[in-house]
Amino acid sequence: MSDLATIDVYFSVHGFQEEDVRGKTVVIIDVLRASSSMIQALHNGANKVIPVGDLAAAGRIAQTMEAGDFLLCGEKDGIKIEGYHLGNSPLEYTEERVKGKTLIFNTTNGTKAIKKAALAKQIYIGTFLNMSSIVHMIQQCSDQVVLICSGWRGKQSLEDTLCAGTILDALGAGNQPQILKDGAKIAFALFQQYGDSVMDTIFHSDHANRLKDLVSEDDISFCSKLNTHHILPVMKDGIITFNHD
Repeated sequence: MSDLATIDVYFSVHGFQEEDVRGKTVVIIDVLRASSSMIQALHNGANKVIPVGDLAAAGRIAQTMEAGDFLLCGEKDGIKIEGYHLGNSPLEYTEERVKGKTLIFNTTNGTKAIKKAALAKQIYIGTFLNMSSIVHMIQQCSDQVVLICSGWRGKQSLEDTLCAGTILDALGAGNQPQILKDGAKIAFALFQQYGDSVMDTIFHSDHANRLKDLVSEDDISFCSKLNTHHILPVMKDGIITFNHD
């Protein structure tokens, strides 16, 4: 990164305003589970992902497409939306289901954060699964970088903030980078506290506890894995595709 560049972290979709990210490079983090599901879908051959902010927007886009070309995907409060093809479990996004498809994605937290960050210069999708690809991108980036934790209903979530801290630790090779703003320093401090037990920490987070009666524990385990997918999802003109790292 340039010596002039800085890194900041916002802790929820309500923790920033649209103008805060204008002209900056943004990474959207939603560990449980939108970022993880999108990365898995693209890894398994999905053509593209179109994030939307609500049911109405998803419906409008679906009406413009041939029935066999798209899948409606997402959840509300952790539960698959009625009438949708897929929910928000990354384990649903198998090659057999998604290869060659356009996914219209609507979730409680992650896609709303993506839409709110629309004024950013560039938007990437990151989580533990593709952390090395995100770190490599930031190392090559001369812009100001913002890691946006999607959180849950406008509140901070432990797993997203821990993911941001893990990215920052990798950037500093175990030391706190000198270019961190206050939000990023908080995320880095959280990693120092919990970085040695990421999966266990996520399993005991509030969001995992909310999901435990709705989804398999395999979802939580999958989303906690580190560097399993070497892809870099990027959004252009409202559509997310990916580059190989």
